[in-house]
Amino acid sequence: MNFVGKVWKLMVGIKDALVLLFMLLFFLALFSLLSAAPNPGQVRDGALYMDLSGYVVEERSAVDPFAVLLAGEAPAVEHQARDLVRALDAAASDDRIKAVVLDLTTFIGGGQVHLQEVGEAMDRVRKAEKPVFTYALAYGDDHMHLAAHASEVWADPLGGALIAGPGGTNLYYADLLDRLNVNARIYRVGTFKAAVEPYSRNSMSAEARENIGALYGALWEEWQANVKKARPAIQLDRVTSDPVAWIEASSGDLAQAALEAGLIDRLGDSTEFGNRVAEVSGQDSWDEAPGAYAKSDLAPYLADTAPSSGGKSIGVITVAGTIVDGEAGPGTAGGTRIADLLDEALDDDLAALVVRVDSPGGSVTASEEIRRAIERYRARDIPVAISFANVAASGGYWVATAGDRIFAQPETITGSIGVFAVLPTFEDAIGEIGVTADGFRTTPLSGQPDIIGGLSPEMDAILQASVTDTYSDFLDRVSDARGKPAAQIDAIAQGRVWDGGSARQLGLVDQFGGLDAALDWAASEAGLEDDGWSPRFLGAQQANYDSLIRQMLGGSTAQPQQSGAADLFARAAQQREVTLSRIMSDAERLSGARGIQAYCLECPVHTPPTRTRSAASLIEVFKALVAK
Repeated sequence: MNFVGKVWKLMVGIKDALVLLFMLLFFLALFSLLSAAPNPGQVRDGALYMDLSGYVVEERSAVDPFAVLLAGEAPAVEHQARDLVRALDAAASDDRIKAVVLDLTTFIGGGQVHLQEVGEAMDRVRKAEKPVFTYALAYGDDHMHLAAHASEVWADPLGGALIAGPGGTNLYYADLLDRLNVNARIYRVGTFKAAVEPYSRNSMSAEARENIGALYGALWEEWQANVKKARPAIQLDRVTSDPVAWIEASSGDLAQAALEAGLIDRLGDSTEFGNRVAEVSGQDSWDEAPGAYAKSDLAPYLADTAPSSGGKSIGVITVAGTIVDGEAGPGTAGGTRIADLLDEALDDDLAALVVRVDSPGGSVTASEEIRRAIERYRARDIPVAISFANVAASGGYWVATAGDRIFAQPETITGSIGVFAVLPTFEDAIGEIGVTADGFRTTPLSGQPDIIGGLSPEMDAILQASVTDTYSDFLDRVSDARGKPAAQIDAIAQGRVWDGGSARQLGLVDQFGGLDAALDWAASEAGLEDDGWSPRFLGAQQANYDSLIRQMLGGSTAQPQQSGAADLFARAAQQREVTLSRIMSDAERLSGARGIQAYCLECPVHTPPTRTRSAASLIEVFKALVAK
């Protein structure tokens, strides 16, 4: 009996060991799949196919595979603008590439600076006598910004094109807060600091309307100028001045109207489009499906044309998305994460540093944490250039005050030098249900801040004084960085937002130019020869599990929930996610403990809505407000 027991224990042990072994092999195989890099061997003669599903961004957001799998929805695809530009520039001189195809069928959008950079790279491909084709069901403003630079613009006969121009609506909650008896205590400095208006008003103030009107007017003029220059035959005035008459002239056929107005060149389905591309790129010997043509996908092409990293290194740190305290990111500018990346590279013998900013701001403390980390480079006499992308406002500009020289584009949105804080209190709400608050205080600040019983006048005054002092600190930093008196900075600050052209005239920006211009300047300041340096982007590489997650959730790498091909009605429905995300951000800004903020409400942010922000989570936020 004792012998049988020992044999049984041995068998159980072997079974457990085998289970552990198989589990280890399973997770090793899974890790291999998740970390698999694109295979450069997939590049072949033909067209470079660029499927621009989703968004064009400065920095891809981090993907939490477990959160995404639990949510059951694939995140929207994000393409880094610099990757697209690099691929296009490589294609221009690559004998294997006969043409470039931009599939905009499920494209959602991007910032004007990014789209202009990609468009100019498309121009360089065409200058190399290689055609650039675009295809989409329906073209909007951002689609058209890219398509204007193409050799041939194709649209599905069931689609078309509409140009809306910048602008839209904000949501205002003052009446709702009154109904809930929630006191939104607002502390701000800046006549034009409109980020708090949703909680104190039911409409846009005259100052905010003046500011946003000037900003959007400048951006609209710049957009039209860029599109008309790239596509001279386009009839933008006809399309935008009386869109109803323009559409009715084609009996409501948007595709035909777009064709007649020069927005597109040809109508055809995807098969006809593919046959046209095949005339240039050649037939696809691997695929006999209708409309197939020889092509290489973007990911393997980027892997195949990866640049060398010889010579001295110029560090590039990216500050993209809302600036928050902590380790958040990439895609969100976690102050601690970015400061740690900078500090880790401080002893890496970098010749210079370029700070690439694409942020509407956020937490003052996180912005200051990043600024101090940049200052540590200047303390070692390392040249620091600041490069603005689409948006570098409020906290984004706070960060920029640590640089030696600021580069921006005419389409950049910047300024918004102002601060605010919002704190909800519920003394009136609890009174409605028969609850009161009372107690004993040894000082005027005992038990303060009290969001249930209300704030004492002393605490209220201290909170406003803190915000006022933070604004003074902001002015001092800008004054020192720009070499102008604080009073002169205050006159162009007060939360006012500027386009890049105006900012340069006002002295908030030194010169026009993109990331390449900032890198060239930094190299020159470091005394490096043209071929004696290479950029080094600080931060860990993104894990390669994105495409696998999409296959597990939807069976396609190119079809996130928000990126389906859309006519006008479907695109309107897609706005639901954007609107819910905006409401959630507003509610979190009111209910969360975010501290003093340097944030630009007027600045458009071209990033995917947070996937966890749903109608259900929105209700939970308002329930939490009432519960407090």
